[in-house]
Amino acid sequence: MTIFVNWCSLCSSMEKLRKAVNEMAYTQHHAKLSHLQLSLIPVLFFASSLYKAALSLRRALYHSGLLRKHRLPVPVISVGNLTWGGNGKTPMVEFIANYLADSGISPLILTRGYAGGDEAKMLHRHFLGRPVKIGVGAKRAAVAASFFERYGHVEPSSSKLCHGQKVGSHLSSEKIGTVILDDGMQHWSLQRNLEIVMINGLTLWGNCHSIPRGPLREPLSALKRADVVVLHHADLVPEQNLKDTDLMLREVNKSVPVFFTKMDPCYFFDVGNATSRKHVGDLSNTIVLCVTAIGSANAFAKGIEKIGAFYVDRLEFSDHHKFLAKDIEMIKRRLRELEDRFSSKPVVIVTEKDYDRDPYIFKHLDPFEVLALCSELKIIPNRGCTEESFKKLLKEVCT
Repeated sequence: MTIFVNWCSLCSSMEKLRKAVNEMAYTQHHAKLSHLQLSLIPVLFFASSLYKAALSLRRALYHSGLLRKHRLPVPVISVGNLTWGGNGKTPMVEFIANYLADSGISPLILTRGYAGGDEAKMLHRHFLGRPVKIGVGAKRAAVAASFFERYGHVEPSSSKLCHGQKVGSHLSSEKIGTVILDDGMQHWSLQRNLEIVMINGLTLWGNCHSIPRGPLREPLSALKRADVVVLHHADLVPEQNLKDTDLMLREVNKSVPVFFTKMDPCYFFDVGNATSRKHVGDLSNTIVLCVTAIGSANAFAKGIEKIGAFYVDRLEFSDHHKFLAKDIEMIKRRLRELEDRFSSKPVVIVTEKDYDRDPYIFKHLDPFEVLALCSELKIIPNRGCTEESFKKLLKEVCT
């Protein structure tokens, strides 16, 4: 019993530390930091220096050829980012995979399966019955090789990617025609044909420091490698901020096309029955508690507010957090507080990622209703950068 209590206490302390570091990454002024956060600054600065040194060494080893870059036999589309979490990589991967599958090309998604593989589980569920393969593992060249051996691949010159072509009309639809590299920008061991960089429009670069002092995985100059930049959650960002960010991006990479995207709510499903459907409009004038463990919890909550909920409360955990019994008790306490305050039973809303991390844990919130929100990525027209022009880029890469 003592060991269990100590373990729970340790988990709670680690969660608080992760949240403190994450808040520091997106805080510009020291005056807004707590005493704990201020005390962490020297340690985090030192760790960031080590991280940058290791990154520079790794980059030099690849540049010199001492570390090998693998070339796959099919086109590779990398979807990555410069900062940690919440940039829309997985929704973009899904958007691309759906377009390719609808066009007669069978894509292979390569993902690390990080932190329990919640993203991979979600992709498996979404693509059930579709000609999309999903390979999970840190050594993605080896994972890809095993899939090519099993399914074969289509030579790029023989891939006929035609908009509107039905799945199955391509003779080699079961063979892999394209690889989509999820979280691929820093995965330099694989050569790619298209580098797509996702940016969270709400948080951008945070405090502009490198991990762990800040959210940057690489310096902003790495945007020069981008073939496409996507500003995600653009619908939640003031127009002037979008213009300023667009201008800044073009100062770093003059020729890069900048696309704007958003998450479009489709429907809810009950966590006890993933095949159920509930219209998003059914939550208007409802008391909602958003429970999230994702990289961009603020964007998710803002999206729920736009749906028309009467009141939206939040309980936010660090990205990829695995919910425990003590978390469920905390959520229940908040729900009871909301119920007493508004004299109405609140509804819990979670993300699909949080649902797929553990499909059963939220059932313990009974008798409160728990719904998962299903959304899909949409491209917002921006100075000629439209959905059609984005698909044209994909078509040029895959043929």
